[in-house]
Amino acid sequence: MSTTRRRFLKAATAGGAVAGVAGFSALSHVLAPILSGPGDGLTAFSPPQADEIDETTHILNRLTFGPRPGDHAGMLKLGRKAWLDRQLDPESIDDGWAEARTRHFEALNVWPLGELLEYNARELLDQMTRAKILRAVHSRRQLQEVMVDFWTDHFNIDPSKGDSKWLKPADDKTVIRAHAFGKFRDLVKASALSPSMLWYLDGRVNRRATEKEKPNENYARELLELHTLGVDGGYTQQDVMEVARCLTGWTVRARENTRFAVGKVSFRADLHDDGPKTLLGVTIPAGLGEGDLDQVLDIVCQHPATAQYLAGKLCRRFIADTPPASAVTNVAQAFTDSSGDIRHTLRTLFDSPEFLTARGGKVKRPFHFVISTLRATAARTDAGPALQDYLLRMGHAPFQYPTPDGYPEDAQPWMATLLWRWKFALEFADHSLKGTQFDPQRLQQSAGGETGLAAHLLGRSPAAAETTALAASGQPVALLLASPAFQSF
Repeated sequence: MSTTRRRFLKAATAGGAVAGVAGFSALSHVLAPILSGPGDGLTAFSPPQADEIDETTHILNRLTFGPRPGDHAGMLKLGRKAWLDRQLDPESIDDGWAEARTRHFEALNVWPLGELLEYNARELLDQMTRAKILRAVHSRRQLQEVMVDFWTDHFNIDPSKGDSKWLKPADDKTVIRAHAFGKFRDLVKASALSPSMLWYLDGRVNRRATEKEKPNENYARELLELHTLGVDGGYTQQDVMEVARCLTGWTVRARENTRFAVGKVSFRADLHDDGPKTLLGVTIPAGLGEGDLDQVLDIVCQHPATAQYLAGKLCRRFIADTPPASAVTNVAQAFTDSSGDIRHTLRTLFDSPEFLTARGGKVKRPFHFVISTLRATAARTDAGPALQDYLLRMGHAPFQYPTPDGYPEDAQPWMATLLWRWKFALEFADHSLKGTQFDPQRLQQSAGGETGLAAHLLGRSPAAAETTALAASGQPVALLLASPAFQSF
C-alpha cells in the first residue's frame, strides 16, 4: 500500500482517530481553542446613533454577514469609498488569522484530488461546513465571503451524488473562490469543467460515440436555465439539445474505475459529436472538437438575457426580493459593457441610488441570521455539531441543497424557520449552545450600556417602547436577536 499524507496522519493521530467523523469530532474538542477564533477583541466602541438605519449600517448589513463591534465606527473613519475599494480587492486585506485557521482543515487543501478519497465523505462535509462558518464569522474579506455564498447557490452542487462527495472541496476552492470577483465567463467555464459538476449534472456521461446515441442533456439544460440565460432567456428545447451535442466527450476519472488520477478531467474526441450545430441562431462549425465548449460559452455569456438574468439575481440579493427595474437595467448594462466583469458590475450596483436607499427591507436567510448573531456578539465558536444542527433544522445547512437551483434568496421560503430562530436566540443567549460562547457583560460594557448594545444589534437607536421591553425582559440579548429588526437587514 502506498503511503499518502492522509495515511500518515491516520497513523500519527492516536490510533487513527481522525479517520472518521467520530474521530474528527473528538479531535475538534482538543483543537476548539484554535479553531474557534481569536480573543473577542472587545474594546469600547461607538454604536450607530441615528433613529433610522444610516448608510454605514446599511452597507455593512448588505455587504457583510453583519457588523461586528466597532465595524460601524471603522467604516466611518475609513470612508465608504475606501472601505468598498478594499472589499472589492480582497487580496489587499490581511486575512491571515482566518486563512491560518482554515488550514487546520487539511482536506480543504489536499492535492492531488485522489487523496480526498482517503477521507470519510461525512468528514469532508463537516470540514467544508466548519471552514465556511468560520470564514463567514471571522474573515475580514466579508464581501468575498458574501459573493462566495452567492455563487455557491448559483452553481449549486449537491455533494451527496457519486464522486462529488470527494470532489466538492476542490470545486469550492478552484471554481467558486478563485473566480468570485473575476470574469463571469471564466467562472462558468471553470464550473463546466469542474470534476464535481461533471458528476453532479452528468456531464461525464454526455457522449455520442454513434449516430444513434443521444447526448445527456442534464448539464446543458441547467447551463441555460440556471447558470446563464435564465428560465425566460428565450432558448428552446432545440438549443438545449445543441448545447448537449457541443459538450459531448468531456469525462472525469471515477474512483470506481481507477485509483489513479481520480477526478482528472479530459476530453475524448471519439465520444464527441463534431458535426455543425446552431445555438440561439448562431452557427457553430463542424470540426472544432473541444473548442465547441468555448463557442457555447461565448454565445451564452455575451447574450443580453444572461446580463439581465445575472443583474436580476444580484439586485435581488443586495437590494430587494423584488428589485426595481431601473436598477436591474443599469446593472445589466454594466455587466455587458465590462464583458461580464463581476467586480465592475458590483461596483455599479453598490453605487446605485436604488441600493443606497433600500434599507432594512430584506429578511436574513438562516445562515445569515446565525452568522450575524456570532459576529454581532463577538462570539467564539467551534462551528461544530450543535451549531450545524440548528442550520439543518432551519433548512440552510451549507452544501446540502438537493437541487441545482440552490437555496432560495427571497424571504417567503424561510418564514417557517422563525420558531427555530427564536429557539436559537434563547439557547445562544443562555450559553447553552455547545461549542459557542460570548461574554454579554463585556459586550454591553463595550457598547456603552444596554441602550448602546441595543443600538449595535438593531443598527439604530432603540425606540422608547423597545427600551422598556428590554429592561423588563430579563433576557435583553435574546429579545434583541429574536426581534424583527435583527432578523432583517
